[in-house]
Amino acid sequence: MKLLRRNLRLAAGAVALLLVGLIAYGAYSLNVFGNRWFSSSANTALRRVKQGVTPGRILDRSGLVLADNGPDGKRTYHPDALTRSALVHLLGDSEGMVAYGAESFLASLLYDFGGNYLGRLGAFFRGEQPRGMDVRLSVDSALTRRAAELFPKGKSGAVIVLNWKTGEVLALSSFPGFDPNSPVRAGDDDPAQPYWNRATRWLSAPGSTFKVVTMASALQRLPGATAKTYTCTGAFMVDGTLITDAGGAVHGELTLRDALAVSCNITFAKAALEAGDEAMRKTARAFGIGDYLLFSDLVVENSGYPASNRVSKEIAWTGAGQSALSITPLHMAMVASGIANGGMMMEPKLLLSAMDAAGISHRRMAPEVYRTPLTPTDAATIRAAMRRAVTHGTASRARVDGLTVCGKTGSAQVDRQENTNAWFIGFIQEENHPYAISVVVQDAGGGGEIAAPIAGELFKYLRQHAPAGR
Repeated sequence: MKLLRRNLRLAAGAVALLLVGLIAYGAYSLNVFGNRWFSSSANTALRRVKQGVTPGRILDRSGLVLADNGPDGKRTYHPDALTRSALVHLLGDSEGMVAYGAESFLASLLYDFGGNYLGRLGAFFRGEQPRGMDVRLSVDSALTRRAAELFPKGKSGAVIVLNWKTGEVLALSSFPGFDPNSPVRAGDDDPAQPYWNRATRWLSAPGSTFKVVTMASALQRLPGATAKTYTCTGAFMVDGTLITDAGGAVHGELTLRDALAVSCNITFAKAALEAGDEAMRKTARAFGIGDYLLFSDLVVENSGYPASNRVSKEIAWTGAGQSALSITPLHMAMVASGIANGGMMMEPKLLLSAMDAAGISHRRMAPEVYRTPLTPTDAATIRAAMRRAVTHGTASRARVDGLTVCGKTGSAQVDRQENTNAWFIGFIQEENHPYAISVVVQDAGGGGEIAAPIAGELFKYLRQHAPAGR
């Protein structure tokens, strides 16, 4: 009998622990995944709420209206066609063709789900339909329009601008876009994929822009890395694979700083092999590559460091930014921001505030550190190399007189495409212009020729038209 009672107590204790664990996991999941679940098209409760509530407006950081409700109740967007097309992947659309735009991801605020019951009751007695909250975003609509003007017509890609101090998203555009005021549903086999947000969902090897991560790994793992020199003879044989540099360049003896400036594949292949795959993986992970990315305001695909087939030639090509790396343009903008910000990567933030119908403000934006992958000393070393890339290297077309611009170009070839994907990441290293940029133009050519000039023009624009404060 005693044994039976003991077993019953053990069983009861186990059940109690399971219940506590289930409740704790439920609370964790609601906190972490709640916005994704709530904004899902499968959420029938949200569909019911939408039918009885007028959604709030969406405003940019200056208070300009980006999304509103017309006299017929139909959702309407910015009056300028180019601006609303450039913003459509960030905002979303009333038909829900863009996944995880602000229209869906911030729906709990826009429809004031579970919010102001007194206000709803008052609206009921006045014979009015309840209204959701107005939300003000960090995005600068004029800057976004400028990015769309500069982006090559007929090409696919993305442009992201972040405030590297705060993480505020100032521009986030995917190309091609479409007009949310008169959407035409494209077929699933449409190669342009106009509803797909390339800034947050397109995964690719980032080419030589990844060399800043390889350099970070070398600084962290290799003694005397800053003074060490490498020999580039124009060709480096690894496992029967020949690694060369663009145009057959021969760079001779050079340091990591100089190698980053001229984008020497051979140097960074050698540095990756010296550091080793595990060290490279740890550094990439420190930058969030391999994380399950969960941000409060944005849904971003998880970037990845290759996990299989890690033979020497693959490790070497990873050091140069190729192999099976898969990273989004937004994530590379965050990498650039972390280097600019003394080693601290900030969480990307889109929502500045929300205001209910009574004029009460909710959910004020607060900057949050996402990761700290670098020491201030290592960040300064990489910044100096990126600065040299702009003043004397492959990123010279991003140079702007009067600004301290730092950058890194990349040209990534994926799946034997005819032209490379043109990449650029960089930033202005000035406290009063804390802006980081990521540009990618798919199947377009070299990063120095195609992506860097776009960044340079955006840096010029930011110098003359600083985004409004919060």
